[in-house]
Amino acid sequence: MRKLFVASLLLVGTSVFAYAQISPFDMSGERPAGTPPVKPRLTLPAQPAQPSQPAPAPVPVVPQTVAPHPVQPSAPAQSQAPTPAAPPVSVIPATPAPAPAPQSAPAVPSTPVQGQPQPATPVVRPAAAAPQIGDFRRYIVPFSELGLGGEYDRRSWSIYLTTEQAAAKARFTFTYQNAVVVAPEVSQLTVFINNRAIGQQQVGSPDSPSAVSFDVPPGLLQPGANLITFEANQRHRTDCSIDSTYELWSNIDPAGTYLSFAGRDAGQLSGTDAIRAIGVDGTGKTEFDLVVPAMEQPGTAKPLLRLAQGLSLLSGMPNQIFAFGTSSLPAGGPGKMAVLVGTAAELRPIFPSLPQGAESAPLAAFVTDPRSGSPILLISGPSWQAVSTAIDTIVSPTDRAPEIRRDVLTTQRWTAPDAPLLFADTRIPLSQLGIRTVDFSGRRFRTGFNVAVPADFYANAYGEAKILLDAAYSGKVLPGSHIDVYVNGNIASTVPIATTNGGIFRQLPIRVTMRHFKPGLNSIAIEAVLMTEDDAACAPGATASQAPRFALFDTSEFHMPDFARVGQRPNLAAMAGTSYPYGRNPDPTPLFIDRTDADTLSATATLLGQLAITAGHPIAIDTVASPSVIGDRSAIFIGSISQMPATALTQVNVATASQASWRPVTDSQPTEIDNGKALEEWRSRIGGGALQSRIAAFSDWLRRNFDITGASLQFVPNAEQVFTPSNVTSLMVAQGKSPDGGGTWTVVTAPSAKDLREGLNSLASQTNWPQIAGHVTTYSSRTGKIESVPVTRFDFVPTAGLSIANYRLIAANWLSTNILSYSFLLVVLSLLIGLATSRMLSRLGRSK
Repeated sequence: MRKLFVASLLLVGTSVFAYAQISPFDMSGERPAGTPPVKPRLTLPAQPAQPSQPAPAPVPVVPQTVAPHPVQPSAPAQSQAPTPAAPPVSVIPATPAPAPAPQSAPAVPSTPVQGQPQPATPVVRPAAAAPQIGDFRRYIVPFSELGLGGEYDRRSWSIYLTTEQAAAKARFTFTYQNAVVVAPEVSQLTVFINNRAIGQQQVGSPDSPSAVSFDVPPGLLQPGANLITFEANQRHRTDCSIDSTYELWSNIDPAGTYLSFAGRDAGQLSGTDAIRAIGVDGTGKTEFDLVVPAMEQPGTAKPLLRLAQGLSLLSGMPNQIFAFGTSSLPAGGPGKMAVLVGTAAELRPIFPSLPQGAESAPLAAFVTDPRSGSPILLISGPSWQAVSTAIDTIVSPTDRAPEIRRDVLTTQRWTAPDAPLLFADTRIPLSQLGIRTVDFSGRRFRTGFNVAVPADFYANAYGEAKILLDAAYSGKVLPGSHIDVYVNGNIASTVPIATTNGGIFRQLPIRVTMRHFKPGLNSIAIEAVLMTEDDAACAPGATASQAPRFALFDTSEFHMPDFARVGQRPNLAAMAGTSYPYGRNPDPTPLFIDRTDADTLSATATLLGQLAITAGHPIAIDTVASPSVIGDRSAIFIGSISQMPATALTQVNVATASQASWRPVTDSQPTEIDNGKALEEWRSRIGGGALQSRIAAFSDWLRRNFDITGASLQFVPNAEQVFTPSNVTSLMVAQGKSPDGGGTWTVVTAPSAKDLREGLNSLASQTNWPQIAGHVTTYSSRTGKIESVPVTRFDFVPTAGLSIANYRLIAANWLSTNILSYSFLLVVLSLLIGLATSRMLSRLGRSK
């Protein structure tokens, strides 16, 4: 009887256990009220399921993993189609977690369940992840490439979000790949939003790019500007030398770095917020596509170029290009905005569903593209006068009188914070320049900040700024270590560390020569090179030490002294930095355009958009058809070289013969040989000898140690040489004075209108634009090189108030540049003083 009872009990337990195995796990009792039921993960079966096989159980929700997003049947799909299914998601938890249920097939990448609490753990998945249906994606990297190098690097910029995007549930994703020598156990990438860390990832993807995702905490994003920061702390696997720190890098892929917002409302754009929130595409570019059926009609260029400047200022992006068309709507996409401009009669064949108000009054509004659903900026009216009025409603908020002085140079869309504009003696704490207090345990520490100077800056030969350094170093740091300061990538000062047993710097003055400063934005970097006995031994695990060696405090200050202020003509660096002199002109600037075709107008809009950003306001223009109408005013000439007036080329010292000889080199043609360089090379081969080599070595020694060159050893600067562009060159920017010397003429030209458009699209990028300098700058699309011809003779243009102190500073800088003239004046003044003293003494005392 007992055996029969035990057998019955075992039979019942077995059936219950089998039932528990095939029943799905139900969490409905633990789910918050109002949360939709969790659906099973979507899988792709390898073969059709047999009827006799039981259905697979749904995947349970594990707290350490990311739950799948329930597919809503009513959510319409975005214009971007989902990509094929990616490999299974791999999760790297911060703490040990139960393994998720195994899957027999690749799963579609998923996003968090609405309302489900998420762990503070990054999700690492393949770089080519498919976007989710119903999500809106914003690319956030405003560069074509973003690299974090060395043992410590930090990059910050801001993005603009609409109210709907800031309120939506968001997820941050970035894709990166690092050098193979980076030690993953002690190297981290940290992401900050609005100065709050949202996630940290170990640097461990040397073989292929990896995508990492973090949930953005609710309420962290805000309408308007939001600060994005990437910070890298990296260490070498085995090497402890200073040189090994240059091998450390982590590259962030712009195409795989974005914010994804849940819901459709995040993609709805309207008003000027839509222009400010245009963002970038996967390559860091921003494009405005303007469709203007009456583009080539007289009188349309001026309002269109004003619109381009207003759009450029409202977006504030660094890599903006403009494209004009006449016939069809362009394809939409991230970082792009279509703009329809014209009268109602002109636009109706292109966009039949025009609002009714377009035929009776000026109209500026956002409409929806019926093909893709993307927003389109519509500017229309019954006439072009009404269209101009509608354009003014968009651009007028960006207007500013040229005589009103601004305090900052707006740079936050690619480097935050905005650079302060320094006009005179100023002291600024580094905390206001984006530097924070850092304890550093590595071998080479580097950080930087930005300042700006006005267009009439003239102190590159004698001026010295100061960094009042607050820092500390440990007793392990050996003598021979040093602190270097760089200005625009050029070393400007070095301070050696000569003491042992550590030390603390309190307002240590580091003199920074201003020879590398230029009008506009200037980047200053502080680098500490630290040597220790532990690094010389380099025992296993030495690179993982976390003991601080150096500390930089944000109480350090940057001191800019008074400097000479006078404008110079020509000076392309001042035009690129602050749009000088056009940004200061209270009257409209004459603009010569050879023809208003799509390529030329696109190039002109790209150029003026970049000048508007550096000026801080739209530049008023007047289109002219002949140089004789310009007179002695400052003007801009843009067009192909064959249509450029010979007078304009002569004034900027460009050979007029280049109108017939300058032709772009095709791929089948060999690159043109520079005869001048070839002649100098043969001269050095034939005429070289011991005497000449010693003279050359002595000249290099004078230039390196005393900054004395052949150009400085002359009484009067030489005249400008006539410049002839090479056929390898695809774009040229040249500047000179007007015929009567009272204005500045700038010529922007290329062999053809197509070369002009493509060349300006490349030259106006954030990496290339600061390289414009001298009186001629050329760009080659074949080689990607930008070359400048320095100014040898220029004219002074008074800008600041006339004062004896400013005249003294101007004279000091000019005499420091022209050493021979300074020496001659010194000898003459000494002789005059001697003669005056002798004459005075001859009249005093008792005579013979």
